Amino acid sequence: MTWIRPLAAHGPRPCTLVVCRGCCCGTLRKLPGTDHAAQLARLQTAAAASEGRLAVRTVDCLGPCEQANIIVVQPTTEARRRGARAAWFGWVLDGTATDDIAEWALAGGPGTVPLPPALELHRVDPPSDRPEKKRRRTAR
Repeated sequence: MTWIRPLAAHGPRPCTLVVCRGCCCGTLRKLPGTDHAAQLARLQTAAAASEGRLAVRTVDCLGPCEQANIIVVQPTTEARRRGARAAWFGWVLDGTATDDIAEWALAGGPGTVPLPPALELHRVDPPSDRPEKKRRRTAR
């Protein structure tokens, strides 16, 4: 078993990969041709070897299910202070895309190093924070 250093509640945070593993991402039902366990293991191995420069966590659902698998790269504390924001990636379904994301994050990620052109193809917009519009009732 690989030990991953937990994120501190306070203090500087490393670049963090947030991996969706909810209803669509990470499921064989929706994406049967993807080895989801191997994908997560690759990221966890990279984090374990990073000497604290990279962290990985999983969440139930990040929202854009039609673009599964979703991985969000959150900037370091220092990069966030300089204005960097999280980068969202979708359709991360193979080892190449997974490794490219991990390598970019290890190099510093958002706000630290430019996004490689290959990752631009996987870039997606985060879901809107606006509440859904209420459905209008129709007269009967």
